[in-house]
Amino acid sequence: MSMNKKLKGTGVAIVTPFFLDGSIDYDSLDSLLGHLLKGKVDFIVALGTTSEAVTLTPEEKSAVMAFVKSRIVGKIPLVMGMGGNNTQAILDQIRDTDFSGIDAILSVAPYYNKPNQRGLYAHFAAIAKASPLPVILYNVPGRTSSNISADTTIRLANDFKNIIAVKEASGDLGQIMQIIRQKPDGFSVLSGDDAFTYSMMALGAEGVISVVANALPREFSQMVTACLKGDFKQARTIHYELLPVIDLLFADGNPAGIKAALNSLGICKNYLRLPLVPVKEEIQQALDEILVV
Repeated sequence: MSMNKKLKGTGVAIVTPFFLDGSIDYDSLDSLLGHLLKGKVDFIVALGTTSEAVTLTPEEKSAVMAFVKSRIVGKIPLVMGMGGNNTQAILDQIRDTDFSGIDAILSVAPYYNKPNQRGLYAHFAAIAKASPLPVILYNVPGRTSSNISADTTIRLANDFKNIIAVKEASGDLGQIMQIIRQKPDGFSVLSGDDAFTYSMMALGAEGVISVVANALPREFSQMVTACLKGDFKQARTIHYELLPVIDLLFADGNPAGIKAALNSLGICKNYLRLPLVPVKEEIQQALDEILVV
């Protein structure tokens, strides 16, 4: 089976659990991975935005990847977040990384620099040429202030066969429909916005890289699976059941909201690294009321 077909359905951008002192809580990470496997998710994304990867040292990133690989390799595919706003630094990281046990990389659009479309194309072209693994583009203008246009995404998909998908979190359904309509065969569109997943899959997306599924993997997977089967009536029912939780999880920022939910479920503590801070008490209480049985 081709990798783009394996990386469909419900992917989860996992958090990095911490102790109060900021060190990594591997026991909680183990509990989270077990929770996700039990919830029947289709693949895992480690070291993405939700992992607070920008606050992790290179040594911590290597340790997290080694730990995740030790728990899931051979069970479900694993994607590694590998992006930034210094193209050469990413190329150096690709050169120096041991990719054994990793199935693809997820690379976010450069942030802060605000490159134009020619710069975005050149950035991802360089990554595609250097990467020994398939590449998933990650378009999230709300975080990067840099939108990968539909034309640029389609051009990259046509020019580089190892660019196999885009995680689209632009919130622009017109742009998303243009990509789905014009993309080459074998290129996938994945939702990068939990609240839009149902709508995007109704339009032709093939899955999601989810935040909410950290906490509710079974429920989110059931919705996505129903969409893939064309049962949009069942999927719509689940979507509206999930929507209040989704709204709460993003009301005070990500990953603060999902860590609050995981705290409610007893999977990991609600500790983040600065500059992120926990959600407001009223949001934690609301999540407790919904999630604590």
